[in-house]
Amino acid sequence: MLDFRQVGANLDQFRKALSRRPNFQVTFLDRVKVLFEQRSATVRELQVLQEQKNAQNEAMKQVFKSGSPADKEKAREEQKVLSQKIKDLEGQVTQIEDELSRAMLDIPNVPHESVPDGADEHANQVVRSWGEKPTFDFQPRDHVSIGQDILKLFDFERATKITGARFSIQYDGLAKMERALIALMLDTHTEEHGYREISVPYLVNSAALTGTGQLPKFADDQFRVPYQEGNDYWLIPTAEVPVTNLYMDEILGPEQGPLPKAFACYTACFRKEAGSAGRDTRGILRQHMFHKVELVRFVEPEKSYEEHEKLVGHAERILQKLELHYRVSLLCAGDMSANAAKCYDLEVWLPGQDAYREISSCSNFEDFQARRARIRYKKDAKDKAQLVHTLNGSGLAVGRTLVAVLEQHQQKDGSVRIPKALQPYMGGLEILAPK
Repeated sequence: MLDFRQVGANLDQFRKALSRRPNFQVTFLDRVKVLFEQRSATVRELQVLQEQKNAQNEAMKQVFKSGSPADKEKAREEQKVLSQKIKDLEGQVTQIEDELSRAMLDIPNVPHESVPDGADEHANQVVRSWGEKPTFDFQPRDHVSIGQDILKLFDFERATKITGARFSIQYDGLAKMERALIALMLDTHTEEHGYREISVPYLVNSAALTGTGQLPKFADDQFRVPYQEGNDYWLIPTAEVPVTNLYMDEILGPEQGPLPKAFACYTACFRKEAGSAGRDTRGILRQHMFHKVELVRFVEPEKSYEEHEKLVGHAERILQKLELHYRVSLLCAGDMSANAAKCYDLEVWLPGQDAYREISSCSNFEDFQARRARIRYKKDAKDKAQLVHTLNGSGLAVGRTLVAVLEQHQQKDGSVRIPKALQPYMGGLEILAPK
């Protein structure tokens, strides 16, 4: 979240910056301003009383040294009254700050100056592309036709029977390809890009989801385990949540090594997709459970945009290894997540849909998440602790990568050419063919 002190003291500046987000009502900032001014006035009053108490303490030394019993009793009563006033004001400051903190949870991040204006994806800017669109001497099929009708390795009917809509089952070569993609991604990021592999719980608590920004705003899109006393569990929507919160309420010091700290994590992900009714109902593009390799970086503020570009390149490398044509788009302010200051989408070409589809979002949150999760660092033990910057991106979404391999590398007979980089992970198999 943003710092309420900065917002309260520079309201016009933040009103202008956040007006670039068309879905945010900037008038909400007026409430922050009111609370901030109440807090400032109360703090000033508290400081005056504390100065009075300090002066009173000095006067009491003389009273207790040479004053009468009545003078001493009067001094005690005066100090008691003043102490109670201070305690009451301290309680008011705490209450106002709690209200401010709750209000700030609903305010989005400020878009970076390099982020283009715009209301939706139509204002996004393509910054580069890699490879060429594949050409076919036949009408290209989508992944459902290839995987279900020809290879007969997708099973949506049984998945619906045992769970419900928007779930899938993969058999044989497709199940193996999914596992192979995960291994390729993790090996590339750990061996070539310097990430530390980590395995995390698939359940997190409310504090973790609040720290990364999924709560309270996006509660309707999360799967919550039925609440019981002492049980506060949610299924993770992405590994970003547990990995970013590794350092919640911590100060990273020199004894833990220098920044950046980089983690690569494979998990299943669970989302209600509450706002996507009727979208991508065919196939595995948008499911309630999917697999993803997530990249998370904790970096120094002055290096965060350099590190952001590096992160995007790491995700791109997987697509390049898989010989997949894609493009990189810089998202406009209106299409960017509420938590991000800047975001690039990697969009892979799907010939079966005749469209580009997002396969990775790589975001720089600056200190937005770190302030929520209270993650700080010191370069030197004597330094004052400051907030880190957090970055993350999909490296990649496994299901969508599988879709792209099926569609871009399909052949006329319905078989699929397996990219050379993936073949060692599939026992040397070069072609996935119908049985």
